[in-house]
Amino acid sequence: MIIRDNGIYLGQAADEHPLLLKYANRHGLIAGATGTGKTLSLQGLVEGFSQAGVPVFIADVKGDLSGLAAAGIPKPPLVERAKQIGFPLDYQPCPVIFWDVFGKNGHPVRTTVSEMGPLMLSRLLELNDTQEGVLNIAFAVADAEGLLLLDMDDLRAMLTHISDNAGEYSTQYGNITAASVGAIQRALLTLEAQGGRQLFGEPALSISDLMRIAPNGQGAVNILSAETLMQTPKLYSMLLLWLLSELFEDMPEVGDMEKPKLVFFFDEAHLLFNDAPKALIEKIEQLVRLIRSKGVGVYFITQNPADIPVNVLGQLSNRVQHALRAFTPQDQKGVKAAAQTFRPNPAFKTEEAITTLGVGEALVSVLDAKGSPTIVQKTLIRPPLSLVGAMPVAQREAIIAQSPIKGVYDELMNRESAYELLNVKVQKSVASDAGGIWGAVSGAVAGVASSGGSQATSNYTPRSANAKPRGREPEGMVTTLAKSVIRAAGSQIGRQVVRGLLGAMLKR
Repeated sequence: MIIRDNGIYLGQAADEHPLLLKYANRHGLIAGATGTGKTLSLQGLVEGFSQAGVPVFIADVKGDLSGLAAAGIPKPPLVERAKQIGFPLDYQPCPVIFWDVFGKNGHPVRTTVSEMGPLMLSRLLELNDTQEGVLNIAFAVADAEGLLLLDMDDLRAMLTHISDNAGEYSTQYGNITAASVGAIQRALLTLEAQGGRQLFGEPALSISDLMRIAPNGQGAVNILSAETLMQTPKLYSMLLLWLLSELFEDMPEVGDMEKPKLVFFFDEAHLLFNDAPKALIEKIEQLVRLIRSKGVGVYFITQNPADIPVNVLGQLSNRVQHALRAFTPQDQKGVKAAAQTFRPNPAFKTEEAITTLGVGEALVSVLDAKGSPTIVQKTLIRPPLSLVGAMPVAQREAIIAQSPIKGVYDELMNRESAYELLNVKVQKSVASDAGGIWGAVSGAVAGVASSGGSQATSNYTPRSANAKPRGREPEGMVTTLAKSVIRAAGSQIGRQVVRGLLGAMLKR
């Protein structure tokens, strides 16, 4: 059995300490060098939570976690390990829901620009402080004027709007320069090329769809296909951070529970903190600290605990530490720092043990019944009961076709938002300007015809009936000016109207 004594059995150690479900929302860490067994530890934890009736969210960055949806098959090294620890291999799958930002390997995952917010968008677009300020102004104006920012077209239209009306908004919100707006627009173009257009839009993901319980009582395992997404690391990390923030905002306070309402696994966690500004790290620390009161456990997976800021690392109570390498002085510092985070075991030196662990072995420390960290234990991690590695594509497609949320997110919606409303406003303004110019021209021409006609023709000498015309008749000054204004208005306004209409058709 995976669930023992109201906890998840992790593997065999001198003193067995399961990861207690009542403390699973105190967060955790799975760390270790490449090839040391982190993925199998992760897979085993996911199975345990699912069997306990706890929904799980996890990003599959290497494409090898889809096997959670299929029953395992015997593999000699894992069978041998199971015999060593006396663990029966009763192979079985987990109830899995597949997700994919690009909609190829799962149901589409979308959010709106408004939900992502200016702080995370600024990080995603790599904006400087000045550009971030302008982006904040765009959001503030959109809120004040009731304009929805749903997709990238809406944000682009909003930026153009505040740039065109910079004089009006600058006095209230601060300086808006064309250079800053242009830089943001270029960054949006880069983001779009990296897959940002698929991320933003409606229907946006509903957090309740991550909280499903299967008919057999097991928690749904939500797997985000992230192999393609990982090619844009900031897009990957900001999407997962947005999901965490949505969980925090949407879920009610629940206090202490017998088990979590959801467990969130953040793989390749170092991507979230690399080059992150201090303000963002502080927000993440606050989020991790407070979200456990919503019944959500967050587990970071990374190669070295040093990848996690100290203030965040201090919030991670349940730890599975696989082997670390110590080839350089910097590596040795990392090993020492990792060892110091554990409660010492008199049976061995933690710092030495970290570098000598074999594949599938880990140093484990979890919270005991009193909520205190257990003495670190050398643990032989139990093998997973689901398939190790990726499942066949055809089998995965069959699971997606039978998904309980099939059809909910498949079709992109496009309701009236900032792009459409601002487009209408521009068209009305252009039509009004055109009417004003044509009115002035018509008045001028009428005035010439009624009162100034004699002046216009006073220098004209009629030809004789037999005279043949030579070239064009000369025009009066007012008439020439009127035609010049008409041509200018026709060319400029005409181009704007056509460009706007074609842009709308091409984009939509």
